[in-house]
Amino acid sequence: MNTNRHKELMQRAIDLSVANVTNGGGPFGAVIVKDGKVIAEGVNRVTANNDPTAHAEVTAIRAACQRIGNFKLDGCEIYTSCEPCPMCLSAIYWAGIRHIYYGGTKKDAERIGFGDNFIYEEIARPYSERSIPTEQMMNEEAQAAFRAWEEKADKIEY
Repeated sequence: MNTNRHKELMQRAIDLSVANVTNGGGPFGAVIVKDGKVIAEGVNRVTANNDPTAHAEVTAIRAACQRIGNFKLDGCEIYTSCEPCPMCLSAIYWAGIRHIYYGGTKKDAERIGFGDNFIYEEIARPYSERSIPTEQMMNEEAQAAFRAWEEKADKIEY
């Protein structure tokens, strides 16, 4: 893909982010592309939908997966108006997206109140030091689902 096309796609993500502020959402937009064609777009609807997972990248991933009828977005690229947060970055990896292009940085987002560095810090801490108490329980009983998965002949690996 040529440089102008990359710029057009990033500008689309940015335009979505700006318009979304006017439409009651957060200042984030994302575009998912396959073979140079837009297959899905998403905007941040966290407060509008009362859904803490409704970040632009996640909403775009959900729409793209529905459109292509698969949970894997192999061969896709994402253009996002801002560097993905830890949740969105994880979703991008789980979806199998091959390339991330982003506009603003996480420091830019933090400057306007959208800081996520604390999550990176929390992940690195031992469970006993995290701000949300985390404790394991009933490990043996929890293995039942894993055994069922291992034995399932028609499972779809991911």
